[in-house]
Amino acid sequence: MRRFAIGDVHGCGKALRSLIEAVAPTSDDELIFLGDYVDRGPNSRDCIDQLIEVQKTCRTVMLRGNHEIMMMAVTIGGLDPAMWLSSGGTSTVSSYGGSLSKVSNRHLEFFQSLRPYYETDDEIFVHACYAADIPMIQQDDSIRYWTHLPYPLPQPHLSGKRVYVGHTPQLNGCVLDAGHLVCMDTFCFGGGFLTAMNLETSETFQTDRHGHLRRTPGRMWMDRWNRCRKLFSKAVGNRAPDDVATSDRACGETSAQGLH
Repeated sequence: MRRFAIGDVHGCGKALRSLIEAVAPTSDDELIFLGDYVDRGPNSRDCIDQLIEVQKTCRTVMLRGNHEIMMMAVTIGGLDPAMWLSSGGTSTVSSYGGSLSKVSNRHLEFFQSLRPYYETDDEIFVHACYAADIPMIQQDDSIRYWTHLPYPLPQPHLSGKRVYVGHTPQLNGCVLDAGHLVCMDTFCFGGGFLTAMNLETSETFQTDRHGHLRRTPGRMWMDRWNRCRKLFSKAVGNRAPDDVATSDRACGETSAQGLH
């Protein structure tokens, strides 16, 4: 089983689709989304459709972000939409055909099912931030959903668990890993990337808002190695046994040169 944490989507439907394709989750895998699926990017409605569909293919944990809170406060609570619209909500309304009355019951059920946080034996996942000396169940919603990471960063949580957050955009497009705290918002809507991190290996997949997979040197090397393996496997079927060792050595030499 693989487990991935995924940062703020913010309406970047192409990035989300490509990221899910790159991760290729199976029914045994778990995807943990850190909230803020809507607003700012152009395809919020499509993002919710995708998230509902991916729930059918693997294990998922969907957290609530402050942008979902604003959207539901306007859609269900009847609050003045001015603050939400000025914070990226206009693009969400456009994705629903110009009217929140077109938000389907299926989407409303999705929004109402979102979690405030998720805690395991070793990790805590929350949208925005945390108070280091307070158990998660007692944290104030203003901290869970709205507080950006301060400088200096919060101290380790009293539980000793590693905390994964979104909400505070990393303008360089890179995951902020402070050891006890990991920020997964890599600024997809603003020209960065949407990121999924394997919680066991720390391997990352990143896609930009146009849906292009980020090709880091490590990723390019892995793709090259996988192509080499496929070509070798195909060639083995057409060669005598004595040729196999020679081919294996040749592939290894090519791979070593690629590392330099």
